[in-house]
Amino acid sequence: MSAVLTVEKLTLARGGRTLCANLAFELRAGAALALTGPNGAGKSTLLRALAGLLEPVAGVIRLRGAGADPDAPLSAQAHYVGHSDAIKGALTAGENLDFWREALGGGPGLSARDALAAMNLAHVRDTPTAWLSAGQKRRAALARLLVSRRTLWLLDEPTTALDAGAQALFAERMARHRAEGGMIVAATHAPLGLHDVAELRLGGA
Repeated sequence: MSAVLTVEKLTLARGGRTLCANLAFELRAGAALALTGPNGAGKSTLLRALAGLLEPVAGVIRLRGAGADPDAPLSAQAHYVGHSDAIKGALTAGENLDFWREALGGGPGLSARDALAAMNLAHVRDTPTAWLSAGQKRRAALARLLVSRRTLWLLDEPTTALDAGAQALFAERMARHRAEGGMIVAATHAPLGLHDVAELRLGGA
């Protein structure tokens, strides 16, 4: 069965303030959804809820047919890349990805070497990430999407700090992920460089 992400009657709150109520949508294999809206509208909060990192006030989030244990928590069925790059500056780029590959359960996916090469970072594999530029750190963070295959990618402003070439490179990786049956939900203030992207605007008109 192809993967399906279903959200029904979802209500989310932060700091005692309701950000969205009765939110509903469905995403199928190969689809991409862009979350748009002003700062504070709830885009990041929604991503964290989809990743299983935040408990909704009400509603249902269900991912079926993703090739994982249907009883596994959402956090074990999706990749989440937030604002923070979540890499250790004292470790090399390769060591960071080796850590993430193990932490994410290994399985099908690229080696750290190949994931870095896919993001044009082969030359910094043995370089401590503290020495990398902001754009290189972001690409290293995004490379962890490749070391353990998961159907659902949840991305919070994924192109932050990326130059035009790196944005185009990551757009190619996202397109490939979709072509292989993957799904993407991304909070963004800028175009993702993808075709046929649905939009969900939060925070009013």
